[in-house]
Amino acid sequence: MALAPASTADEIVAHLHTLASNESRASMARLGIVTDFALGISNAVLNPIARQLKRDHVRARVLWTSDVREARLLAILTDEPSKVTRAQVDAMAAGFGSWEIVDHAAYLICEAKLAHEIIPAYAADEREFVCRTAFSTIATAAVHLKKEPDDTFVAWLDLIEARAGDDRNFVKKAVNWALRQVGKRSLALHAPALRLSEKLAALDNKAARWIGKDAVRELTDPKTLARIDAKR
Repeated sequence: MALAPASTADEIVAHLHTLASNESRASMARLGIVTDFALGISNAVLNPIARQLKRDHVRARVLWTSDVREARLLAILTDEPSKVTRAQVDAMAAGFGSWEIVDHAAYLICEAKLAHEIIPAYAADEREFVCRTAFSTIATAAVHLKKEPDDTFVAWLDLIEARAGDDRNFVKKAVNWALRQVGKRSLALHAPALRLSEKLAALDNKAARWIGKDAVRELTDPKTLARIDAKR
C-alpha cells in the first residue's frame, strides 16, 4: 500500500519493514554499504517513496533517530533544507558510519546552504566519516551549486591538498572525488585542479600519489576535456 504524503514517521518505518529484502541487503554489503541496520531496500525503491512524501522537518528528525538505514536516507531526502541547522548536521555527523549516508547528507548540506561553514570544519575533523563529509560536499557542490563562484572552489583545493595524504579508504576516495569534480566544473577550474593533481601524483606519499594519478587520468581524458570545453 502506498504511503500518504503526510505519513508519520512510525507509518513510514512500518511500511519500510514490509519492503525488506535479504538479497538486496547482501548486494549492498558487497558495495561496502554498512548493513548492520539496513532492511535491504534499494535506492531505486526508496527514491520514489521520498518523492511521494511531503517534506517535513520534524518528521525527518524523528526518522533519523530510528537508526534504520532506509529511514535515515528518507530523513535526509525529505527534510526541509531551509530549517536544517549546523547543530543538526553536527549531531547527525556524530552517527555517520557509512559512505552512502555521508554522500546523501552532502547534498542536504548544499541545499541547506551550510557548505561554506561545514566543509572547512569537517575537513579538519579526524573522524573518518565526518572528514569524508567535507570532501563529498565539495564534490556535490561542484555539480549542484551552479551559482557558486570559482574562487570558492580554488580555496577548497587547499583543503584537498592538505588531506591528500590521509590513507583511510573513505577519506582518500572522497578527496579524489572532490578533486576530479572541481577540475571538471569549468575551464577556469580545470587548470588549478590539474596542477594540484600533477603535484600529488609526484609525491612519495602513497595515498596522495594515487589521488593525483587518478585525477590526472580523468582530467586529461579527451572526453573530459571536450565536456569541459562545451561549458564555455
